[in-house]
Amino acid sequence: MIPAPIPRVLLSLSCLFLTWQAEAVFAGESVDIKIGAAHFPPYTVRPEQGADTGLLPQLAEALNKAQQRFHFVLVPTSIPRRFRDFEQGRVDMAIFENPDWGWQNIAHVSVDMGLEDAEVFVTHRTEGRDQRYFDDLKGKRLALFSGYHYAFANFNPDPRYLATTYNATLTYSHDSNLLMVQRGRADIALVTRSYLSDYMVRNPGSADELLASQRIDQVYHHYALLRPQAKISGEEFAALLEQLRVSGELTRIFQPYQIQVTATPAR
Repeated sequence: MIPAPIPRVLLSLSCLFLTWQAEAVFAGESVDIKIGAAHFPPYTVRPEQGADTGLLPQLAEALNKAQQRFHFVLVPTSIPRRFRDFEQGRVDMAIFENPDWGWQNIAHVSVDMGLEDAEVFVTHRTEGRDQRYFDDLKGKRLALFSGYHYAFANFNPDPRYLATTYNATLTYSHDSNLLMVQRGRADIALVTRSYLSDYMVRNPGSADELLASQRIDQVYHHYALLRPQAKISGEEFAALLEQLRVSGELTRIFQPYQIQVTATPAR
């Protein structure tokens, strides 16, 4: 009996499968995906100084261990420069972002990461001071991080606007801002809940000196922003995150910092 010819469609699918297998097997042929790393503790800590600490390096490592098709690498950038680096293709992705943080006029694909943090107000704990202290910011000296977009200021990061409108001192260190509050040089500092948690671990004596607000300035609902020309699609990156969510890796990385790992985001 003469065997029937194999349909061309099946041959094509077989070739595609073998090609995909070859890509997965040969790690040396994996595609580099460049992630912008700007100082945003505890997510990224001083990447421009070669520091390999923070949550972003842990996430990149977990992504690389989960598969072989893509190799995620960190490229140091800065809070103000990250937009230009993204547009010019120096980086393929920006992670722990929000499309409202100055990205409105920049072409991108957004992926809901299913991670939530929050920005809170922190003051020096003194007798008679309670949560009502955070109700009105007028007349209070604020310590803020330069370049950040704050909800109470309508997401306007302009230093002059913040200094004149909110009597703000802008720095490049959350530690410095919290120390200003503790030493009476500022009345209120704004930090993420994750950063405050880390700060308390590093400075256990501060727990008795600092009062955090129940009032939330903004919920950080984190997104990954991808260049439309990136060699990884939004769907592919979302699938990798889901793999880490199911395996428990996201919880392992983020839960110690009080960052909520939410249910699978809708696509």
